[in-house]
Amino acid sequence: MTQDEVLQIFRDTGALLEGHFILRSGLHSRQFFQCALALQQMPTVEKLGATLAAKVKQFGVVTVIAPALGGLVIGQEVARQLGVRFIFPEKEEGQLVLRRGFKIAPGEKMLVVEDVVTKGGRVQETIDIVRAHQGHVTGVAAIVDRSNGAVNFGVPFASLISLKVEAFAPDKLPPDLAKTPAVKPGSK
Repeated sequence: MTQDEVLQIFRDTGALLEGHFILRSGLHSRQFFQCALALQQMPTVEKLGATLAAKVKQFGVVTVIAPALGGLVIGQEVARQLGVRFIFPEKEEGQLVLRRGFKIAPGEKMLVVEDVVTKGGRVQETIDIVRAHQGHVTGVAAIVDRSNGAVNFGVPFASLISLKVEAFAPDKLPPDLAKTPAVKPGSK
């Protein structure tokens, strides 16, 4: 699938929102990629997962790890497409942690999968968890890279959509955006 075809899925499913949004990073934006809307239909999940898996196959991973909640659906599908294990960290007292008996073996080759990356905070938290357990992150993958490649995780990074989407600090909003009430549609 091309980037335009993936963007069309977001448009067709109503998952590319326009307005005034507060992102998980705390930045404000006129656009919001609500991946949950795009990933409601399993044929779409399968298509996007297959396309992302093809981009990361050369990373040679044995496990996909995806931060809850946003990365769960696409992370599990990428793992299924690659035929590898899938695990996830989840929030506990505001921090991502491994729970549910998930283990990471020393040297285990892992791929971090997320739905949307803006500044990469959730991805970095996940990388830190893998490294704290002596795992090896061979790459990162996301459906949407809102930084247009500016985020650097120190490992290869693949995405289906790579765009520079305007994002503003709360105290540096353009006048038109400041006049519009902000909403926070993503996970907290």
